[in-house]
Amino acid sequence: MNRTRLWNAVKSWSLIVAGTAIYAFGLQYFIIPNMLMEGGVTGVAVLLNYAADLPVYLTSLLINLPLFLLGWRQLGKSAMIYTFAGTLLLSAFLWVAEKLVEEGGMTPFRSQQDFILVVLYAGVTLGAGLGLVFRGGGTTGGVDIVARILHRMRGWSMGQIILSLDVLILGISLLFIPKEKVLYTLVSVFIASKVIDFIQEGAYAAKAFTILCHEPEKLAAEITRELDRGVTLMPAVGGFSKEPKTIVYCVVSRFEIRKLKSLVRLHDKRAFIVINDVHDVLGEGFREE
Repeated sequence: MNRTRLWNAVKSWSLIVAGTAIYAFGLQYFIIPNMLMEGGVTGVAVLLNYAADLPVYLTSLLINLPLFLLGWRQLGKSAMIYTFAGTLLLSAFLWVAEKLVEEGGMTPFRSQQDFILVVLYAGVTLGAGLGLVFRGGGTTGGVDIVARILHRMRGWSMGQIILSLDVLILGISLLFIPKEKVLYTLVSVFIASKVIDFIQEGAYAAKAFTILCHEPEKLAAEITRELDRGVTLMPAVGGFSKEPKTIVYCVVSRFEIRKLKSLVRLHDKRAFIVINDVHDVLGEGFREE
């Protein structure tokens, strides 16, 4: 294994370990003490904890193991190794967190007066944990495995499968917890999804400019001179006019958006500009991986 592959493996495992630890902490510190819910297999384990006082770390592991074996047969060994690691690590950290609570080493956060604060921090914590796990190339098992198998066998959308199973689990939870807690859970899940996207797509956000203007070569030179940014010139053909055109493409940081817009307008007041969000920008002038 060369140095680059070794570094990538260390980074992936570090993210999975950190992510499962944060996720387990969020469950034991925010979710379970306040009788909130969670989706997927973890949600089933939390529900069994509320209904029968079964330990979450054990039930989640017992439910995940047969799913993991099914995934191993259907999806292959290489696709499941990080999932297996995520499943075991999550159960281990859930056990550690539960023991810390039982022995007084960690006091869970409970609040009846400002419950929205619990929901906000629960969503951020769980989202950060899962986001790190996903960024490391792993999962925490559960419905992800089911979704991937059904997607491969039936062609169904993975997102729709996961959403349907989560809705089913939350629906069943209405039998054991107040509907207000389920509604609060939906807020927490929404926040977690946004945090996951933020971590997955990258904290460094930028903007991509696609520009149609007169004298594009001259504008490209001005951008390079004024902003010290690389510019790409792409040939194109007008859909209506059939005339050849040149598209100016440039990616800038969020702090340079106004300056580039002004620069384009000074160059050509009738320039056509499309600005898109860009995430996780790598390369010269931006973040290096």
